[in-house]
Amino acid sequence: MNVALPILAAFADLSISLADVLLLAACFGIITAASTIRAVVQRGYGPPEEVLSTGAVAAPPVGPDDVLVRLCATSVNTPDWIFVTGVPGILRLRFGLRRPPSPVRGTDIAGIVEAIGERVEGLLPGDEVFGSSWNGSPRSPGTFAEMTVAPASQLIRKPAALTFEEAGASVMSGLTALIAMRDVAEVRPGTRVLINGASGGVGTFAVQIAKALGAEVTGVCSASNVELVRSLGADHVIDYADEDFTRGWQRYDVILDNVMNHRPTAVARALQPDGILIPNSVGNSGGFFAGLLRVLRAAVMRLGGTDVRFVRCEVNQRTLTDLAELLASGKVNAVIDDVYPFEHAPAAVARMLTHRARGNVVIAI
Repeated sequence: MNVALPILAAFADLSISLADVLLLAACFGIITAASTIRAVVQRGYGPPEEVLSTGAVAAPPVGPDDVLVRLCATSVNTPDWIFVTGVPGILRLRFGLRRPPSPVRGTDIAGIVEAIGERVEGLLPGDEVFGSSWNGSPRSPGTFAEMTVAPASQLIRKPAALTFEEAGASVMSGLTALIAMRDVAEVRPGTRVLINGASGGVGTFAVQIAKALGAEVTGVCSASNVELVRSLGADHVIDYADEDFTRGWQRYDVILDNVMNHRPTAVARALQPDGILIPNSVGNSGGFFAGLLRVLRAAVMRLGGTDVRFVRCEVNQRTLTDLAELLASGKVNAVIDDVYPFEHAPAAVARMLTHRARGNVVIAI
């Protein structure tokens, strides 16, 4: 029998605080540091309101190169709603038949350093940071939680001018747009860029980053978002209900297609002979497989001479620092559709599923 138990029992009638009791218990080894945290837990695949709920999960272990972050904000990205819905079902053969291996979704980090691994340098407890926990798989530590863990190489200090919500909205969407425009498309002053899906998470960043690089930008969006896209700096805005850019006379040096609602061959007609097509979506039109087929067709078009390039979002301190500089300068700003409280995270994922969010959907923690 643990000798501490009768000692603690003796304090039952004394006027001492719960904190004192817990401290005494810790001294005797009855309890240790918190082993569970509050999180939005996924119980299976399906509609977010049905399969997501708040609950307790094991606190993430901190490796020697890791940083434990107490989260203040995160955002919802495409992999999150794909892993929540499990659609199409064939993906479950890869990600888990009943649910993904990690029960907590989310990858974007904006928060405060709680603890660091023994080999971590440059960050200390109390630092305000942003970055990502994404490791390329559904086993990534989730961020729809009080705390998460990430490699120190995927975190930097948050610019002081940014709120946690703005930082949390910027990571995956902002990095994808930055890498697409600067590194993949190699946008230069005077480059004519068309962004299909200019009012979404990646699109709103891409418009601003392309303008910061000196491009002439055309954004494609719905009528209700025309003024938003114009306010971000787009030189021309096309309401897709009024005009089909694939049938117009204008030819572009770069097309970033965040929607994939046209056949790739049709999109290619809007390119200059040496233009670059960047497919960045499996599509919201015709279902997942129809969108996937369009991506595959775009890849095959390489054989016909079309310059088709794909974006790989690289999360590291170099790319994060480049993004942070743009954000801190005011040349680029996060567009936030709405901020949902932690308990309403299922509604935040549901909002993303409508494919009507203006910018990024944020969860405050």
